[in-house]
Amino acid sequence: MVDNARKKVTSDLNLLVDIGNTNCKVVFYKDGKIGDVSRSPRRDALTFILSVISKVKSNINVIVVSNVRSSNVPIKTALKSKCRKLVILDYRTKLPIDLGYNFEAKELGADRIASALAVAIMFKGRDCIKFDFGTALTVDFIDKNGRYLGGNISIGCRSRFRALNKFTGLLPFISPDPVFPPVGVTTTGAMTAGVVFGLIFEVEGYIKRYPGHTIIFTGGDAFYFAAKMKNTIFAMQNMVLLGLAHIADYYAN
Repeated sequence: MVDNARKKVTSDLNLLVDIGNTNCKVVFYKDGKIGDVSRSPRRDALTFILSVISKVKSNINVIVVSNVRSSNVPIKTALKSKCRKLVILDYRTKLPIDLGYNFEAKELGADRIASALAVAIMFKGRDCIKFDFGTALTVDFIDKNGRYLGGNISIGCRSRFRALNKFTGLLPFISPDPVFPPVGVTTTGAMTAGVVFGLIFEVEGYIKRYPGHTIIFTGGDAFYFAAKMKNTIFAMQNMVLLGLAHIADYYAN
């Protein structure tokens, strides 16, 4: 359920599209409710999006797209006839609330804009730090007035495992285990402890440096890391989709 930023709620069908570095997520959104997420790891995101659209008979009111992978030109060409209003999110897009950029925002990724918007609406009146655990680890700051202050980009959990495998001769590619020793005594244990504790210490460093902030985890590994933190964490896996839902409501109304 999404708490809408405006009083009026459309009953029309909307479509939210999150084209990330690893997966493309597509979900229908209606009456303040986000449906089941369709997900594809294929690089051809547009073909996947069109296949999802082809399965519904209803007219689509608003399509909102966050794309960090490739050019928006073919997406705009293919989708503009599939809906009443197409919104390709970037730093110039008019949003339900002003994120108050005080910097040149043209390089800011659409996914970070969408999730920052969700934080600004959901945690109004709080200074927040949002950690997005995806292909990259992004760390974004949103103040109590809803202003997006900027953030940092680091390498994500699974990307660290992939790098260890790719740039060494013998280390395997593994996924993080839910349970592992604090000090590794096997190769996989040492890799898991090194990568996971490295990320935990990195995140804890931010939390210690910025006391009094509300801490929000999102992204594919959000719950994995939230379970290993001593601090109180709000964990929400699909913060980008929540932000896109607020944008859909705004343009539908």
